[in-house]
Amino acid sequence: MVISVEPVHKCLLSIEKEVGSDSYKIAKVILMAADGAEYKQKKANKLSENEHLILICGHYKGIDERILNYIDEKLSIGDYVLTGGELAAMIVVDSVSRLLPGVVSDFESVSTDSHYDGLLGASCYTRPQEYEGHEVPKVLLEGNHKKIDEYRFIDSVEKTMKTRPDLYKSYEFSKEELKLIKNIKS
Repeated sequence: MVISVEPVHKCLLSIEKEVGSDSYKIAKVILMAADGAEYKQKKANKLSENEHLILICGHYKGIDERILNYIDEKLSIGDYVLTGGELAAMIVVDSVSRLLPGVVSDFESVSTDSHYDGLLGASCYTRPQEYEGHEVPKVLLEGNHKKIDEYRFIDSVEKTMKTRPDLYKSYEFSKEELKLIKNIKS
């Protein structure tokens, strides 16, 4: 089963008519498709800069290839196939919307999430301070924010090296970060 291009194009044209714009291109039009570019956090960051997004979801075999004449790009959430693009679109909506002002109360916490800057996030801890002999690292309890930031960065780098060497190899360290890593190793 393949969705015809005509109803999808007419839908885009109805958006144009409803909004009163000269073109439905007031929005970025994205087709969720298995053969699209791989969706990553960097893309979510970029998409959050758009005022409007239109996500088109195929179903079963997808949409008539002529839809490519009416979209800006294709995205895929991974190398597997779903029955439709709806779940993929929900992932895009969730990951982009949390980057918008006011969606997450403390935006600084978003900037420390895994993948936000290209590395995995640092390990997280909460109370109790000790559980069955396993303790929260002391540096996190001492109140020295500079040392805490350095610890979290090193923890993030080590975690990324260990579990996602592909991310580690592609990360571009600043001079300050390289100096910190060198100081820790010595």
